[in-house]
Amino acid sequence: QVQLVESGGGLVQAGGSLRLSCVASGRTFSRYMMGWFRQAPGKEREFVAAVSWNGGSTYYADSVKGRFTISRDNAKNTVYLQMNSLKPEDTAVYYCARKTMGGRYSVVNEYDYWGQGTQVTVSS
Repeated sequence: QVQLVESGGGLVQAGGSLRLSCVASGRTFSRYMMGWFRQAPGKEREFVAAVSWNGGSTYYADSVKGRFTISRDNAKNTVYLQMNSLKPEDTAVYYCARKTMGGRYSVVNEYDYWGQGTQVTVSS
């Protein structure tokens, strides 16, 4: 069983920054691609960013490209999401997730373990 625990969310003004962290339990963290998703009230969960098993490849939704950076530290079993130039439309619960082998990185159903989420609120 894998557990994912996010932290780092909070309230920030537009234009500000936050850094989210997600710590994973278990010994297989470094074998898997990891992703961040978000879900705003009344909306479907959407892809934000993903990072390959070794951190060598990263992928972003168009809406966050150039503002967010995903990274990982396999020695610490941790994946990060650095969020800069935040906008009110970035307000959501942010989730980290472990991707299954194969499939597309932007698809919710291609991820098998999820954290409990951390709230990010951006005020205008």
